[in-house]
Amino acid sequence: MIGFLRGKLAFKAPPLLMLDVNGVGYEVEAPMTTFYNLPAIGSEIILHTHLVVREDAHILFGFSTEADRSMFRTLIKVNGVGPKLALTILSGQSAEEFHRCIHNNDTQALVRLPGVGKKTAERLVIEMRDRLPDLGDSAGSSVSGTDKVLPINNPKQEAISALCSLGYKPLDAGKMVQNISVEGKSCEDIIRLALQGSVR
Repeated sequence: MIGFLRGKLAFKAPPLLMLDVNGVGYEVEAPMTTFYNLPAIGSEIILHTHLVVREDAHILFGFSTEADRSMFRTLIKVNGVGPKLALTILSGQSAEEFHRCIHNNDTQALVRLPGVGKKTAERLVIEMRDRLPDLGDSAGSSVSGTDKVLPINNPKQEAISALCSLGYKPLDAGKMVQNISVEGKSCEDIIRLALQGSVR
């Protein structure tokens, strides 16, 4: 099991990033909550990781805090929630917002997340309620570095592509970002605003 990776951020295109660890490139899938905290390309970071082994692939998931990884591991234990859906949930809501939804039985907020239907939302509330106290005990060590990422050539298109990777339909993703002013904003900024708008 790979518990964490420390290396230089070599590439990022949500939900995928690549970490250069002593000359070896690790492809890691991460939620948007991790992308929001990433420093500039070339900066050193630490990611808490979880390895999913399937017959056809070994997929490494990375998180900026131990709390997010613990949440991910708890989510994938819920019947009907796989790693991809868990990543989408963590991308659409912060850990605090998710806790609030569970404690308030707010299935409507959960249903707004792509891939989460009414039955899944109800199952999440029922099964996660008893598991949440354990999640609060995890220490959250953040990704190191606070440098701003330089804007990419077409941040709006990158944001739409990332939203599609998170489960939104291309048409819906386009609508989510069409009214967002992209001037001076990174791909991550646009995605954050789009996701905030979709859950209002």
